[in-house]
Amino acid sequence: MNTMKKLCSVISLVFVFSFIGQLTIFAETNKEIMDESIYDLLVDRYFNKTIKNDFEVNAHDPSKFAGGDFVGVAEKLTHVQKMGFTMVSLGPVFSTDTYDGKRVLDYTAFERHFGTTEEFVNLLNEAHDKKIKVVVDFPIQGVSDQHVWSQDSSKSSWIIDNGDGTVDWDLENADAQQAVIEAAVDFVKTYEIDGLRLTAIEGVDSSFLNEMIQSLKKANQDLYVLSNEETDASFDAKVINNQQDVYRNIFKNVDKSSADFEKTLEDPQVIREVDSVNDKRFTADAVEENMFPPTRWKMVLGMLLSVPGVPVMTYGSEIAMNGEKPPESNQIMNYKIEEELMDFIADLHLMRNGSAALRTGEMELLHNEDGFIVYKRWNDEETWIVAINNTGKTQNFDLTPEIIGNNKELRGLFEGDILRQRDDGNYRIVLDRELVEFFPVNDQKGFNKGYIAALAMVYVLFLGFIYLVWRKGKNKKQP
Repeated sequence: MNTMKKLCSVISLVFVFSFIGQLTIFAETNKEIMDESIYDLLVDRYFNKTIKNDFEVNAHDPSKFAGGDFVGVAEKLTHVQKMGFTMVSLGPVFSTDTYDGKRVLDYTAFERHFGTTEEFVNLLNEAHDKKIKVVVDFPIQGVSDQHVWSQDSSKSSWIIDNGDGTVDWDLENADAQQAVIEAAVDFVKTYEIDGLRLTAIEGVDSSFLNEMIQSLKKANQDLYVLSNEETDASFDAKVINNQQDVYRNIFKNVDKSSADFEKTLEDPQVIREVDSVNDKRFTADAVEENMFPPTRWKMVLGMLLSVPGVPVMTYGSEIAMNGEKPPESNQIMNYKIEEELMDFIADLHLMRNGSAALRTGEMELLHNEDGFIVYKRWNDEETWIVAINNTGKTQNFDLTPEIIGNNKELRGLFEGDILRQRDDGNYRIVLDRELVEFFPVNDQKGFNKGYIAALAMVYVLFLGFIYLVWRKGKNKKQP
């Protein structure tokens, strides 16, 4: 069975590359945030590789540390790489009271459950060897009331006690401001991270955040500085607070109104996500609607990875992880899974990472009605048509020559349909229910040499597979 899966994977890659001959390979030196896609995880919930840091771990209590560590994340980076993500977000990694890292105890020390300095550095090196960038969260407010600063009487004027075991810093205090900025800058200077996500910033003044962003950029000019909350500060990509609700309401079931979809496209320099580690899983929405979660995920991921912006996917989405809220929604990652959804994500990334048009090109919304969405992505070198049929029946849409030109050929990369110009001059998309399809637009050139070569390779691979099966059976029969 594993051999068959590998064969099918190779065949899929061959076809995709044969149909997308004009795509450029994703540039390793590209520093634009819009070129990235982020896989968001929590170290404690990802993979427990070593027991030496399992201090009073209780994997049966979802509110306690479960044992995940830096060594475990490093080992499972191949999982992230296989799906095609260009960045991995680790969440907070500092000494903390809680498994999610939010209640920071010390900005200068790593959480002992996660591992040592050497293990963190090794994780960075492993990620960079695999061409994966690393983002770390830096919680500004809501840290532990046992934080080392709150235990220092000389810093008492910095402290705002929230009465729930957490404290905020009084960021109108110049000394507190400077301390927070210096802590973040020192971390960035010490470790070769690629991004810092400033979290827990509700109520924090934008002028302070901008000063902090400038200081971080001065320390590392290539650093991405992000946040997970809406703000007017000059982060590298914005967050739109109601965007998740819009996407959830459209894609949790078929035939939902998609009228608000266009509003989310008004600013392309945004974070695109349907859920996060901090809230209800999108899978829970699908389950409530009595829908099949993997199909729902294909719909929404097809959109997230093909519209302008920075797509972010929460760990476990590839296995349709469920949960209403943390800690239930922060389950331990399970790697003994069916790989169909993972393979779909990998195919989406194969197209996105190979296409500047899909990452940073122009976009035109061509059709949007009750979940049937068609749009065009293009630049000077390439053009794509993306169709999402999130309805309960087959849909069709005519592309005019004004949209894509005359004498073109569009070949669907998932379903394999070939669209050519009809007698009326149009190209008709016909898409079955609950499917996403990507059509690269090419000149019609008669016989497609790439297709013929790919088809020949498929036959060769298939015959090779048959031969391997025959040899294996023959060897079993020998005494």
